[in-house]
Amino acid sequence: QLQLVESGGGLVQPGGSVRLSCAASGFTLDGSAIAWLRQAPGKEREFVGAVWSELGDTAYADSVKARFNISRDNANKNAAHLRMNGLKPEDTAVYYCAAMPGPGWSRLTDHYNYWGRGTQVTVSS
Repeated sequence: QLQLVESGGGLVQPGGSVRLSCAASGFTLDGSAIAWLRQAPGKEREFVGAVWSELGDTAYADSVKARFNISRDNANKNAAHLRMNGLKPEDTAVYYCAAMPGPGWSRLTDHYNYWGRGTQVTVSS
């Protein structure tokens, strides 16, 4: 069964940090673009960032650039991470990882074939 599972969410104070993880089973993330997307209450799902290629190329939404970092797990080809620093209340959302096999990447949610169920991140004091 092809599956992505996110972990690491929770309650974080403003200015704090958290690392989310994404684990794949039933297929390999090697050779796939891995994206993180988020959906806040009452808002559409939005692109946060992605990692692709053997070189680990990345791209980020302007709202998170310089605060968030996406990486593949060097020890586990079927895992990836989203490190979030300097968290703000507006970063509160359900965070999803998604995978798109093949070369390239996309900011468009419809281009991703496999999705996790999401993990809640709440930024509040």
